[in-house]
Amino acid sequence: MFRDYAYFSSFSDTMVQHAKCIADRLAEKESLDDRSLVVEVASNDGYLLQWYQKVGVPVLGIEPARNIAKVAEAEKGIRTISEFFGRELATQLVAAGEQANVIHANNVLAHVPDLNGVVAGFKILLKPDGVVVVEAPYLGELIEHTEFDTIYHEHLCYFSLTALNLLFQRHDLTIVDVERLPIHGGSVRIFARHSGTCAVGENVLNMLAEESQWVFSLPHYKKFEQRVEKLRSDLVSLLQQLKSKDQRIAVYGASAKGSTLLNYFGIGAETLEYVVDRSTVKQGRYTPGTQLKIHDPEMLLKDRPDYCLLLTWNFVDEILAQQKDYRDQGGKFIIPIPQLRVA
Repeated sequence: MFRDYAYFSSFSDTMVQHAKCIADRLAEKESLDDRSLVVEVASNDGYLLQWYQKVGVPVLGIEPARNIAKVAEAEKGIRTISEFFGRELATQLVAAGEQANVIHANNVLAHVPDLNGVVAGFKILLKPDGVVVVEAPYLGELIEHTEFDTIYHEHLCYFSLTALNLLFQRHDLTIVDVERLPIHGGSVRIFARHSGTCAVGENVLNMLAEESQWVFSLPHYKKFEQRVEKLRSDLVSLLQQLKSKDQRIAVYGASAKGSTLLNYFGIGAETLEYVVDRSTVKQGRYTPGTQLKIHDPEMLLKDRPDYCLLLTWNFVDEILAQQKDYRDQGGKFIIPIPQLRVA
């Protein structure tokens, strides 16, 4: 699945800017220079590592998708190994004289079947004073905001800080700081170092205490189930009402989460006309299960559907701004999550 992949991070302005912020911050905080090394696991098309490279910090991308690795190297000049990361690759890199001051792993741990192998690889590859920086969608927001559509075939785990803390402790790495981020509907960013080199910060202790109130509570998750079913009822009802008034409805976002929502809710070509997506890699293809053709977003201006169901709701602000002309001409967006609304 990950050898030929259709998701390119650079198609999202939000993701690129988000990456620049953390790269600029860590380059200064960790005093990185031309003798340092920043490694990203699942480096995609170089959307993050490019910012370190621009300020003269050596980088290495590890990206198993061969089609994306080629783009990172050809278009951004990012040195990239097209392999899966784990103990073996980390050991090979160290034997070749490479160790990392910073290891990034953004939105990848959820995809990994061998979590212990990957985190053990972090331990091996990390310099004694280095830091591992991991971002992952946060279980707390997933439950609270009814983000059921992020539960799909690529995602094997849904992380609380409690779970991440136990995972990293198992490999003699300590999470010393944590941040809550709004991106992707709510994420956590953890900073981990070799155990014994740095004290655990207040942010970590406070968040673990907060999670202890709900993370092991079955009723907490049962309420999530009920909210998902209510959302299905409300969204299907709204779409049926619009169709009964001869309103035409398109879709924005040929995403994995979008396919989850449409297929689970039973919404297809009887209600929706087509999909638009900014990714040129997806245009001309069809959505899984629902078989809706994917077009360039320019289609919205040409065809002028009355409504557009926004399935990539995690980039709502960016997309609404990009589609100002469509909205100025009377087009409206239906945003299903975290709360159903029309904008």
